[in-house]
Amino acid sequence: MPPRQALSGLDRVLSSLDHGLRTLFGRPSAGRASPANQQTKPDAPALSPQDAQLSSALMRVNHVGEICAQALYQSQSLVCRDPKLRRHFEQAARDELDHLAWTQQRLDDLGGRRSYLTPLWYGGAFGIGCLAGLAGDRISLGFVVETERQVEQHLASHMERLPAEDHASRAVVAQMKEEEARHADEALAAGAQLLPAPIKSAMRLSAKVMTRTAHYI
Repeated sequence: MPPRQALSGLDRVLSSLDHGLRTLFGRPSAGRASPANQQTKPDAPALSPQDAQLSSALMRVNHVGEICAQALYQSQSLVCRDPKLRRHFEQAARDELDHLAWTQQRLDDLGGRRSYLTPLWYGGAFGIGCLAGLAGDRISLGFVVETERQVEQHLASHMERLPAEDHASRAVVAQMKEEEARHADEALAAGAQLLPAPIKSAMRLSAKVMTRTAHYI
């Protein structure tokens, strides 16, 4: 069997553009069943309107986070210099695509909606990912480590805030939290250079603005 031909730079740009359009306007398809499916029981009591509203808002924030994850990994892969590392980013993006589909499913089940600012979140994250990638592969991996650590903390806070009766959403968030931690560990093992404190603080501030805005808009 002949070796697979590497994509040209133009091919990668067009592929990234196609992926972005499908992320923003298509219906994400998961390669794995949602953890929520194991928690859905016909005789389970319905959530109260207040609990459903809270769960919906939190899952909308998580959905935005997964939109940003697609943009970040796509942009980092696009400008990556190392083909092996590029495959690492592409695999992480596939894992995150499952997360995107799971959060979309929970939003649908809860009668919720996406953030109205989804294209803005995607575009901003894509630009940040490009900057991180252009700074060098080790810096790009360090950006992954810090991003995933912050996401892990963010998901832990959601586990505390989600209604106790919303077992489906809690199962999704728990699985996502576990896999975000793994992505950070893999980036460290791949040679990540840890970021300086001022950059970490700036990332936390921007993430706080995004999550608070997405909670409502």
